[in-house]
Amino acid sequence: MIIWAAAATAAAITATVILTAYRRQVRRTCRQLTFINSKQTNLRITSELPFPELNELTDGINEIVDISRRIQKDSQHNEENLKEIITNLSHDIRTPLTSMDGYFQLLSKSDKENERNHYISIIQNRITSLKDMLEELFTYTKLQNENYRIDMEVVDFAKIVFDTVFSFYDEFEGKDMHPQIDFFEGHLPVSGNAEAIRRVIQNIIKNALEHGRNKIRLALYQEGEQNIFCCENDMTNQEQLDMERIFSRFYKADSARGSASAGLGLAIAKELTERMNGSIAAFAEENVFRIEIRFDVYTDKSLVK
Repeated sequence: MIIWAAAATAAAITATVILTAYRRQVRRTCRQLTFINSKQTNLRITSELPFPELNELTDGINEIVDISRRIQKDSQHNEENLKEIITNLSHDIRTPLTSMDGYFQLLSKSDKENERNHYISIIQNRITSLKDMLEELFTYTKLQNENYRIDMEVVDFAKIVFDTVFSFYDEFEGKDMHPQIDFFEGHLPVSGNAEAIRRVIQNIIKNALEHGRNKIRLALYQEGEQNIFCCENDMTNQEQLDMERIFSRFYKADSARGSASAGLGLAIAKELTERMNGSIAAFAEENVFRIEIRFDVYTDKSLVK
């Protein structure tokens, strides 16, 4: 009986010690959580007791803390992105609006038909610039949604590029630019979306028209298992490009600071290309700026649309 009593007493003492240790650890965990919630810190919850259950609980709490931190970080990042978008958009919209206001005043004061027609033409161009800018912003915003999907099918890359390039005939003529064109003759099947590919080519050519000097070179060819479209334009000696930011939203080279563009064209081109499993890259060397887009060859040509 004495032995049983001693054993029971020892067990009770042990249970009390363990329970006390558990309670101490719970209080410690609560203090750690309070500190982590009140401070910007990367500290993690720790346990001083070698009990698997407590370690499992601690790991679970740390996982929840990590998720909370990621959500908070993403929220802050999204808020900063929104502020940047609003700031840049406000600046970019103000330029054509201010210009339009000035020409509206001139229009109201003029009684000469040729002058009035000239002012009306300029105002219409500014309105078109605003519409294009807002369309760019709308497209870019859609592409930031992870749930946005592009419908894919087998299309003829060569036909899309050919049709898109020659739709810019008037723009090339207006800038007295005569592009050197070297296009593959025949079908170049790829898996993609015709409208999205067309938008990518348009944005690349618009960028070349805006920044190009004297010459633009356009090439379409097949290399190994890839179909490649390349656009090159000359640059001025003084033009400085931040190549790491070429495809960043709102990035503009020095020569385009005063333009009505929102600076989203190449960012959209990159998003669309990569969502279609293609690749896009930019290079600058010896006063020549080059953009390449690549899509894998689709082997079943009978399905080309």
